[in-house]
Amino acid sequence: MMDMSSPEDHLDALIGRLARAAEQLRSGELSADAAATLVEECAAVAGEASIELERRARAGVEEPASAQGSLL
Repeated sequence: MMDMSSPEDHLDALIGRLARAAEQLRSGELSADAAATLVEECAAVAGEASIELERRARAGVEEPASAQGSLL
């Protein structure tokens, strides 16, 4: 896995990988085996992106509560 400088960079890289894979699949130039392998890789990348988005969602829910507490 690549070393990213920020979570945003990491998520952008995952999105880029999925977009490139979609282009390859749409091209019709891959063998059935290569396409199947690429689809499996996409599933793994999508899972990683899902974990990152879930982490961000949880952090977003926690931040306002802590910020509100500091205002009181």
